[in-house]
Amino acid sequence: MNHDAKGFFREFKEFISRGNVLDMAVGIIVGAAFTSIVNSLVNDIVMPLVGYVIHGINFSDIKLVLAPPQGDTPEVAILYGSFFQQIVVFLITAMSVFLLMKILGSIRHKKEAAEAAAPPAPPEPPQEAVLLAEIRDLLREQRDRAG
Repeated sequence: MNHDAKGFFREFKEFISRGNVLDMAVGIIVGAAFTSIVNSLVNDIVMPLVGYVIHGINFSDIKLVLAPPQGDTPEVAILYGSFFQQIVVFLITAMSVFLLMKILGSIRHKKEAAEAAAPPAPPEPPQEAVLLAEIRDLLREQRDRAG
């Protein structure tokens, strides 16, 4: 392996090891899991309720047929019911993310308020003061041994 290839792989290893890349990967994985939960919420809970309210209409079946099927040619249709369902999925996903961010923000705000209420740690003494205290202690120790 030549020098350029080693440098390339070293740079790639550094890139992939950065915290923000790993955070992004975790976010994508959690986002995919969250998407399946939201899809289930919409498809299994919200859309059946909406269908019940509008008397059992299945949104996936709502369409505008432009040309009926003829022989081997399938029908040509505009599936606006499916489009409406995707809009509902988007709105529920956006609302879920909004609520999640509000909850996390509230938790963060409470944590920051608790930290602000705690007394601040006393500042560390300057290095000179630490050295002078050590010299003082050494001089006392020598005096006590001599006395």
